[in-house]
Amino acid sequence: MTTRVAECGWSQGLMYLGAFTAAYITIRFTYSILRGVRMYLLSSIWKTDLKKYGEWAVVTGATSGIGKAYSHEFAKRGLNVVLVSRTRELLEKVAAEIEETYGCKTKTIQADFCKGREIYEPIKHSLKDLNIGILVNNVGMLPTHRFVRYLEAENIEEKIPDIINCNILSMCKMTQIVLPGMLERKRGVIVNMSSEAGSHPHPFHVLYSSTKACMNFFSKALEAEYRNMGITVQCVTPLFVATKLVPNKKPSLTVKTAEDFAREAVNTIGFATYTNGCLVHGIQSFLFELLAPEWFRLSDFSVNQHLQKKSKHKSK
Repeated sequence: MTTRVAECGWSQGLMYLGAFTAAYITIRFTYSILRGVRMYLLSSIWKTDLKKYGEWAVVTGATSGIGKAYSHEFAKRGLNVVLVSRTRELLEKVAAEIEETYGCKTKTIQADFCKGREIYEPIKHSLKDLNIGILVNNVGMLPTHRFVRYLEAENIEEKIPDIINCNILSMCKMTQIVLPGMLERKRGVIVNMSSEAGSHPHPFHVLYSSTKACMNFFSKALEAEYRNMGITVQCVTPLFVATKLVPNKKPSLTVKTAEDFAREAVNTIGFATYTNGCLVHGIQSFLFELLAPEWFRLSDFSVNQHLQKKSKHKSK
């Protein structure tokens, strides 16, 4: 009799555990669906009036890829644009394109973000007195396009300070320059262009993944500090976008063009503070989290699979 009661108790316990687990998964899935609908679908219908934040948008890494596409998108939606990038000729070319196409004002600032702190005083002087509503910390670099161990990356001695300066210091210093003016006006948006690679540790892209993880944490913490003061901090974590950063990726169902990605991502401003930027990448991220959790990505099995692929590629 006692044994039967115990078995019944275990059965009930397992039944409740199963019901709780099913309910949790259902709620989480439903929440993700509703959040995605609001973030990617409703945002494309009821677009945020970006001009309410200020007259100017500042975009780093603005002469190609996602940065250039964001600059065009802001101009299309009525903002003047400050383009910050390394190459003077490209800056002038993109500025002329934007002014001719949209009839807005542009301002260009030449800066090499792989350099240290010395570049930021001239940038600060150039941005002085501008009514800046949006800052996009987009500039970034990938130390290598190949899957390699940390010490096997080419020119690692030079790449370490370069990627820290470009991916992390640029975000911190540009925010330091622009945020005080936003606080004075009690409104503003800071967009930090991170990557899905920063959401989880990525073996064989240690430097890049780590800098993007820093962007994620910086964005979330800064948002918590300043959201009650009229400031929105948005972290964007795209997957593959067809840009110079990933030259082997061509546009496809899952690989967005920079223009298509920027159009959807800009729509999410005012709707989300943490986003993959577009619907397709949101679905991919959800599936990766579900089917390839962090423990699996860091497992010996997963690491060995990468090493085998690398070995096969070398032998061809």
